[in-house]
Amino acid sequence: MPEPGTPLGAVSVRVNAEANLVELLTTLQDAGAEIVAINTFPPTLGEPDVVRVFDIETRNFDSAAAARLLRGVPGGAKAEPRKTLGQIFGKRVIVIGGGAQVAQVNLGAVTEADRHNLRGERISVDTIALVGEKAIADAVRAVADLPRAHILVLAGSLMGGEITKAVREVREGGIPVVALNMAGTVPDAADLVVSDPVQAGTMAVMAIADTARFSIERQRGRRY
Repeated sequence: MPEPGTPLGAVSVRVNAEANLVELLTTLQDAGAEIVAINTFPPTLGEPDVVRVFDIETRNFDSAAAARLLRGVPGGAKAEPRKTLGQIFGKRVIVIGGGAQVAQVNLGAVTEADRHNLRGERISVDTIALVGEKAIADAVRAVADLPRAHILVLAGSLMGGEITKAVREVREGGIPVVALNMAGTVPDAADLVVSDPVQAGTMAVMAIADTARFSIERQRGRRY
């Protein structure tokens, strides 16, 4: 997410075989742009001369100006300014765990996110149902590397061991963790423990919404 006072912008570049990513980035940097993120995708519009799409996010640089610059780079003629993924999808709630519990957490999170998005927020909910200590622990650790991930909800009946270690690691990285009231040691490592999965999803969204009056800092260590 952007730092205070440092607006982000983005440009989408549809390139042909002549394009060189390093040249595209160097062109922007030489003009004073700070490169924040780069995403690459295969072409999806059926354009015969387009072999790759680069989405480049910059800080403190006009997106329209970036597009004009990149149109002059060999292979990058199709460049258009666009909103950043953060401006489109906003903050992400990540829900990991067993299918039945994940579905209920998702219900609460999506319902609450709708309320805040109607008031100008941008909050999205990502879920994955997984089984097994290693699979869940790997997923928890990967949350730290997910762009725009703001909070993690662990939904299951039993979690501990390596998952607990992973929870402590992501919390140290600044991502708060909400856990269902379950067997195992994960609840002891989480910021907040909630028995009702629907309420857990609701509270997770409230914790990251600017339009909500809810502080997970004040609730840390509590169980509901």
